[in-house]
Amino acid sequence: MPYHTGSKNKKEVKMPKPIMKPKKELSPRQKALMKEHKAHHTKEHLTMMRKLMKQGYCFEQAHQITMKKIGK
Repeated sequence: MPYHTGSKNKKEVKMPKPIMKPKKELSPRQKALMKEHKAHHTKEHLTMMRKLMKQGYCFEQAHQITMKKIGK
């Protein structure tokens, strides 16, 4: 069996650059999207997404990163 190098931790994710500037609160549009999104995902997932969006990531970036790190 060949020897493979690399990370054994699948939860390791390369973070893309945030698109927007960091902010203290989500925009009304982001709040509406999160309200819809809430029905399909866990509280942990939503908390991480909210944190990432406040750091300047857009909704899609935040969702992609969260899905890789936490899952549904």
